[in-house]
Amino acid sequence: MSAEQVSGLCEQLVKAVTVIMDPASTQRYRLEALKFCEEFKEKCPICVPCGLKLAEKTQTAIVRHFGLQILEHVVKYRWNNMPRLEKVYLKNNVMGLISSGTQSILEEESHIKDVLSRIVVEMIKREWPQHWPDMLKELDTLSKQGETQTELVMFILLRLAEDVVTFQTLPTQRRRDIQQTLTQNMEKIFSFLLTALQQNVNKYRLMKTDLAQEPKAQANCRVGIAALNTLAGYIDWVALSHITADNCKLLEMLCLLLNEPELQVGAAECLLIAVSRKGKLEDRKPLMVLFGDVAMHCILSAAQTADGEGLVEKHYVFLKRLCQVLCALGSQLCALLGSDCNVETPANFGKYLESFLAFTTHPSQFLRSSTQITWGALFRHEVLSRDPLLLAVVPKYLRASMTNLVKVGFPSKADSPSCEYSRFDFDSDEDFNAFFNSFRAQQGEVMRMACRLDPLTGFQMAGEWLKYQLTAPVDTGPTNSKTGEGLCSIFSPSFVQWDAMTFFSESVISQMFRTMDKDEIPVNDGIDLLQLVLNFETKDPLILSCVLTNVSALFPFVTYRPEYLPQVLSKLFASVTFEVVEESKAPRTRAVKNVRRHACSSIIKMCRDYPQLVLPNFEMLYNHVKQLLSNELLLTQMEKCALMEALVLISNQFKDYERQKAFLEELMAPVAGLWLSPEMQRVLSDPEAFISYVGADNKIADPVLEDPSGLNRSRISFCVYTILGVVKRARWPAATEEAKAGGFFLGYLPSGTPMYRNPCTEQVLKLFDNLLALIRTHNSLYTPEMVARLGDTFAKALDMLEVEKNAILGLPQPLLELYDSPVYKTVLERMQGFFCTLYDNCFHILGNAGPSMQQDFYTVEGLATQLLSSAFNNLNNIPDYRLRPMLRVFVKPLVLSCPAEYYETLVCPMLGPLFTYLHMRLSQKWQVINQRSMLCEDDAADDNPESQEMLEEQLVRLLTREVMDLATVCCVSKKGVEQNTTAAVDGDDDEAMATEVTPPANAELTELGKCLMKQEDVCTAVLITAYTSLSWKDTLSCQRTTTQLCWPLLKQVLPGNLLPDAVSWFFTSVLKGLQVHGQHDGCMAALVHLAFQIYEALRPRYGELKAVMEQVPDIQLDSLEQFDSKLLNPTLQKVADKRRKDHFKRLISGCIGKPIGEQFRKEVHIRNLPSLFKKVKPSLETDVLENEDGGGFNVLFEP
Repeated sequence: MSAEQVSGLCEQLVKAVTVIMDPASTQRYRLEALKFCEEFKEKCPICVPCGLKLAEKTQTAIVRHFGLQILEHVVKYRWNNMPRLEKVYLKNNVMGLISSGTQSILEEESHIKDVLSRIVVEMIKREWPQHWPDMLKELDTLSKQGETQTELVMFILLRLAEDVVTFQTLPTQRRRDIQQTLTQNMEKIFSFLLTALQQNVNKYRLMKTDLAQEPKAQANCRVGIAALNTLAGYIDWVALSHITADNCKLLEMLCLLLNEPELQVGAAECLLIAVSRKGKLEDRKPLMVLFGDVAMHCILSAAQTADGEGLVEKHYVFLKRLCQVLCALGSQLCALLGSDCNVETPANFGKYLESFLAFTTHPSQFLRSSTQITWGALFRHEVLSRDPLLLAVVPKYLRASMTNLVKVGFPSKADSPSCEYSRFDFDSDEDFNAFFNSFRAQQGEVMRMACRLDPLTGFQMAGEWLKYQLTAPVDTGPTNSKTGEGLCSIFSPSFVQWDAMTFFSESVISQMFRTMDKDEIPVNDGIDLLQLVLNFETKDPLILSCVLTNVSALFPFVTYRPEYLPQVLSKLFASVTFEVVEESKAPRTRAVKNVRRHACSSIIKMCRDYPQLVLPNFEMLYNHVKQLLSNELLLTQMEKCALMEALVLISNQFKDYERQKAFLEELMAPVAGLWLSPEMQRVLSDPEAFISYVGADNKIADPVLEDPSGLNRSRISFCVYTILGVVKRARWPAATEEAKAGGFFLGYLPSGTPMYRNPCTEQVLKLFDNLLALIRTHNSLYTPEMVARLGDTFAKALDMLEVEKNAILGLPQPLLELYDSPVYKTVLERMQGFFCTLYDNCFHILGNAGPSMQQDFYTVEGLATQLLSSAFNNLNNIPDYRLRPMLRVFVKPLVLSCPAEYYETLVCPMLGPLFTYLHMRLSQKWQVINQRSMLCEDDAADDNPESQEMLEEQLVRLLTREVMDLATVCCVSKKGVEQNTTAAVDGDDDEAMATEVTPPANAELTELGKCLMKQEDVCTAVLITAYTSLSWKDTLSCQRTTTQLCWPLLKQVLPGNLLPDAVSWFFTSVLKGLQVHGQHDGCMAALVHLAFQIYEALRPRYGELKAVMEQVPDIQLDSLEQFDSKLLNPTLQKVADKRRKDHFKRLISGCIGKPIGEQFRKEVHIRNLPSLFKKVKPSLETDVLENEDGGGFNVLFEP
């Protein structure tokens, strides 16, 4: 290799790098240059001299960076094959570059420093400590040359800790060797870091005021920052003794640096990591030094200075760190105090609380919210919660909360000091809104804890604030509401205050009733407040909504003074018919609808929670409702039914079957008259007549005002809502004795379960046939013939509502829109809303019928056949977004509440065809999705835009989860399996992934599961669906199915004679699942476990499984033989489960999918060095060690 060769190649490389980095290069040139450079790195034998030449100081920064990249590439990918002398030559030259091959600390580019430190770390990872024992000494010597070298040494130490401890990017044995050697030398490393920090900070402080010394001061400052960053990489994991050594010298230094503007953020970062350490309580005790005078003074003065200089990003970031430090300190105090560590409440606890309160009252909403969890921990703490200092802070905290609950600080506005800070913290108003809602909920929790310690103070504050709001003039602010002139919008100053006050009073009053003894409750004050609220009149829907919440919050006082109940009822009933403009024709806005709905729910809530209190006023309530129902146009159907539900709830208190039955008959008479009329029967059972009756075949000229069939639709809705309300609310008494006395009790089922009769059964079953006819008709609307009959205006009437789409795609709702816009803007939206609600409510009735009417429902003649021909009619045309709620609100509750006596007659005949169908449907859907992702051609994009595809895909995912959830609920008992049915919402997919999953050993099949698995068609459908779903692209569904469903199902059919092909198919399905989902830790762990279970259980009986294993890519056949022989030889002692599983995982690693970022990555191979910590056996072993890896402990790098 001659110097000319090196120079010639280097010239070409410089040209190539210039072309790559030049924005004016054409793509072809750039690709050619890139190819040339990559091939050079891979193949050229003289990489090292070329890399060193390109890295010389005389070259430009880009070229030097490329030269160093070549050297890094050599160390990473060629090190194992390099001769020893070449390794030594490269190492010495790299150390030379650190010593004298870079520009000075202030001039050198940070990416050059970064890559240089990476090269050294890559060498350390391969040779230290065995072959390079003096590495730390060499770094120490380099650092003595000056600031430039010291900074690079810091970078090397930090990078090493990150690779070895934080990211763990190297093989286990190497990692252990390096980490143990680091730990052994930690005292030296820490002393080196601290000395460097101290010396450089001292020099910096001396010189920073002298302008002539400015560059020198800056250089020292840079080293200081590097030392702090490096410390931050170590403080997290080293033994706590290093952090607290020398009387906590490190912590003291960090505290003092908090007042050094250039170094304060780094110091705060280190302090935060130190104070957040977990570990033995005894070891954490010295951290309490931070409650001492010096530390407290440093933290507080730094906070005051940073805050005093106005909003500058750097200072604000620092304040956030300090706030976190105080939070972490509070957590340490809570952990240590009251434990066996003899820690006293610190003398400066009062000072701490005051400074913490200062953060809670800071204008930044983010800082305020950061303090809440710690306040909660302090208020909950058994020792501190009795401390007079903390008790004295409770009123101050509540006072601060009164301000903090006010929703101001939107980044787009300028109506509060918080806005400026929000612009740093939030990208948009929607972002801020989401944050604020969760912040407010968190505050509610903490306020309730504070009120446990001092309930009366909270109540008094709530009372003062409520009185103030009731008398304050209304300020609507600049944004006028579209609901009406002079009314509030959600941003109006008055509403924002009302809203905050309402939340405050609700939180503290409910807590007061929970905390205080009955005799101590300030009843008179409460009743006075209630009277003020009841007498307050307003025409503003947003404020009225708050008033109603306050009525509900104060309602428990009425239990002491029942004579106030009629007044409360009058107030609520007046709000049920609230309008902004009397008899207005304009569509109601959401704000108005919310008030009316709010009043209805308040009445329901009152009847649900205080039925005994309301019962004496039943007649008054009933007359009120009758009067409102007599005018067909006064209320919406939902409002009518809400009031009827309230009456039904009170009627449950009659505790007399005949009386309640007579009442329900009277209540439902209008519905029965309408529902069973010949005209309605014709409309409900004939799809064409139905479309025409509800007006969906019309062509409408003015889609905003005209709606000729609105009344017809509302009649159908009214009937369905009423049936649902009655089925949901009518019940027998909970106490068996009362049920027997009232005539509800019928005896016991063979299984010993008591049987009751529901007073609504007779009425509801009368209407049942027509309900099923309506469901059958509704399902038929989705056939192509019927869709074609929808009029032009209503072509999309069966589509999803925009709101539903946004919810599925996770798009935020615009804020103002929600309250100010009309509920339905056009008659098409109204029609969509009608179909959607009608569909859901019909299935809610079927889902509630079982729990409500029990045996009377399950024994309806031919029920299974009737349901199959109505609810499951025309499923092929029913879209996913309608099928999903059907499974969730009808099939699941029906199955769960069905007694075992009716499994054979009802559940199995229904679920068999359903599961068979669902498997076919999902398989087809996933096939389309997989083909689409394979093609990825944009040809079909015109008629099916991406957003539509995303929506369809997401719906298939959600439907898949719903189906797998249904199968799990039907088949697997909940012993030890956390049945997470609620999480089946359209929620965060990946956040829910657990990483180490071992399915519960005792997930057994339910009685229903066993019954289903006896029927061949159902058994096949469920098994095939469960195992096929493992390779569908939905991680959440895969993980749940793997952990909860697959093994119990398979275990059930093991005793039978499974065909060898079937066994191979099950096993292959799991391996396919690993190919698709192996990149997700949670799924991977669960699938490996399942594959292991199947192989261990079935391999002895089925040799075919071994044939499947032999097809796994890159499998080591000798290792497989070894595993098999151990498995098949029962006489051998079994190896521990974990070892067997690890062996198996290594065998199948070839089919575990990798994330796309790793699929094409070049493998880095780091060889293990001779073990450092093996106990060496005499003679025999030593020879082996000598010869291992080219010379055993022979040192590779001489100092």
